[in-house]
Amino acid sequence: MYIVTGGAGFIGSAMVWKLNQMGIDDILVVDNLSTSDKWKNLVGLRYEDYLHRDEFHKYLLRGEDPFETEAVVHMGACSATTEPDADFLMENNYRYTQLMARFCLNHSVRFINASSAATYGNGTLGFSDAHEATAPLSPLNMYGYSKQLFDLWALSAGVMDRLTSLKFFNVYGPNEYHKNDMMSVICKAYKQINETGKLKLFKSYRSDYPDGGQMRDFVYVKDCVDLMWWLIEHPNVGGIYNVGTGQARQWNHLAQSVFAAMNREVDLEYIEMPEAIRDKYQYFTQADMQKLRDAGYTAPFTSLEDGTHDYVQNYLAQDNPYLRSRG
Repeated sequence: MYIVTGGAGFIGSAMVWKLNQMGIDDILVVDNLSTSDKWKNLVGLRYEDYLHRDEFHKYLLRGEDPFETEAVVHMGACSATTEPDADFLMENNYRYTQLMARFCLNHSVRFINASSAATYGNGTLGFSDAHEATAPLSPLNMYGYSKQLFDLWALSAGVMDRLTSLKFFNVYGPNEYHKNDMMSVICKAYKQINETGKLKLFKSYRSDYPDGGQMRDFVYVKDCVDLMWWLIEHPNVGGIYNVGTGQARQWNHLAQSVFAAMNREVDLEYIEMPEAIRDKYQYFTQADMQKLRDAGYTAPFTSLEDGTHDYVQNYLAQDNPYLRSRG
């Protein structure tokens, strides 16, 4: 059995889709559907069973593995960078992940965890995923800190090489529609351009970056799940790894790619950034991908233009924009 926590979420459901592409449907989806629209991500995917997060937590506490687990892909944590409840993040992102890791280590199960590029803070210390570069990092929000804590625990406990923790940069792609404000700008832009014909981007408050010139490493969700499948096939590859393209791009470039995919003329408006986030805003992120390449991963990453075109044309512009499995 393959277990995907957060399996109804954005990257989690994409991972279920990827497993289906590889002919696997012995999958346990663990999540907390509640009243959200996440359930729509599961329609058309093949999996053995669904289990609520709290019920799965009970198995972890008992130390049982009745599932004969092959691998756990742990995407089941709060991904809202603006979540204000620090105690919730401590329990859901740190303690729960730690418990999951112990379960996998005790049962010799492959464990792949979602960390985050938010651990890098304002980026002044760089974006190296080397283990020795982890401790000095200073995240700007509690979300990033909750992810940082798990990485530090695994390093301190001497178990990081027996699992894998992935620092995802700016992921975009199908099945993110339930994320509301946390949806990618590509998804938001498509809707905004359809409704108004134009796209609003934040002004810059630094002289070394033009308006819309702030830069991010945008990575397509299909590339993320391709990598995770490779990691499942290579259980000897452990440690912390960045997940990005290794190439930072401007928000202006992203906007241009969306307009091009929609066959529209570019029409941008630059607006004031809310004061509440100005002092926490990252002007530049770029994944250092050398460590992953050195580990043997050779697959190319999709360009922003190609990823945006596929996302817009084959999903956002369709009546049913979800990842779906066949056969």
